[in-house]
Amino acid sequence: MKKLVITGGNRLHGTIKISGAKNAAVAIIPAVILSDGVCLLENIPDIEDVNIIDEILCKMGASVRHINKTSLEIDPSGIKEPVATYDLVRHMRASSYLMGALLGKYLKADVALPGGCDFGVRPVDQHLKGFGILGATHCVADDMIKIKADKLVGNHIYLDVVSVGATVNVMLAAVKAEGRTTIENAAKEPHIVDLANFLNSMGADVRGAGTDVIKINGVKTLRGTTYSIIPDQIEAGTYMAAVCSAGGDVLIQNVIPKHLESITAKLREMGVTIEEFDDSVRVICNGRLKRCNVTTMPHPGFPTDMQPQIAALLTTADGMSMVNEAVWDNRFRYVDELRRMGADITVDDSLAIVRGVEVLTGTPVKATDLRAGAAMIVAALGARGTTYIEDIRHIERGYEDVVGKLSAVGADIKLIETDDSINRN
Repeated sequence: MKKLVITGGNRLHGTIKISGAKNAAVAIIPAVILSDGVCLLENIPDIEDVNIIDEILCKMGASVRHINKTSLEIDPSGIKEPVATYDLVRHMRASSYLMGALLGKYLKADVALPGGCDFGVRPVDQHLKGFGILGATHCVADDMIKIKADKLVGNHIYLDVVSVGATVNVMLAAVKAEGRTTIENAAKEPHIVDLANFLNSMGADVRGAGTDVIKINGVKTLRGTTYSIIPDQIEAGTYMAAVCSAGGDVLIQNVIPKHLESITAKLREMGVTIEEFDDSVRVICNGRLKRCNVTTMPHPGFPTDMQPQIAALLTTADGMSMVNEAVWDNRFRYVDELRRMGADITVDDSLAIVRGVEVLTGTPVKATDLRAGAAMIVAALGARGTTYIEDIRHIERGYEDVVGKLSAVGADIKLIETDDSINRN
């Protein structure tokens, strides 16, 4: 069993380079299925979720070749059956994007109910609603969602809730549909824009991505392309939070500062100095952080994927803060782990009240999901003593070489392998 061991108290100094965006990669890789040619994807993050989606495509018949650590060549021509069984998709939520890609290419998709982080009910009803309006029918049998259509015809689709997943899936299904599709109340996250740019580089006609109305004019064919994925805004935000927890002065490179605006605004409110450059941000933190209130919202609001990390910072901020989770249910499971470290947090439904303590104390904790694991790292870097983090498979799903990147700026962090679980009593 692998664990992270972090001894807090070291200030961080130096440079961290951000990898490609996980959330963009896991949408763009399935989108390659729509292509009639070979696609070369660059700035791919070296993370477990990418490895999983690569394996899924390989087992479906695609040719996937790693050119180097960050470049991936995919030839989807070998896919003959639009089927993704449970043994393939059980490890990741984003495998649901196979539905839209397979339906758009083959007018049929049999995809098992997806897995991924468990924090509340995350239905695919809006995805299926969109497919239905385009002309598809579906049923659920043997834990498989079976979708088919004689043809897909563009239409007007209003999403009842702002959903990244539904927006992605409808885009994938609509790019080769007959006529125009209009998606209203669409998600506006940076990886939605990146997916649209990728599809357009293959010859699609997608307009309005980044706004709440996306218009797609269907095309008959999509060609192979070479495309570089955007930097990961959440990885960047996590390392910004890490500097704030440990203290120090770190230049975070390969970022799009505009994508970080909501995170930067909150950190500045907490007393952190942040300097912005063309493709980097410098984070300088000295002394105790100030309290603040945070409400997660769809982009351009504060991202739900940064909520656990900001809460970890607030555990030692001066005063009482409130964190309102307005996107996902049950995303405060990590709170019990922070309490083990001495945090004073009270949770009432979707609201967490955080009363800052002087310092957290290192202790055995676990990563309950991907971003919760990131929060444990953030907390441990500023804690007194040594923290052992279990279940780091969650962290490996979304963060490339977290040990190497943090070690390079002075953190005392290492990866160990043990046979038994650490005693958490």
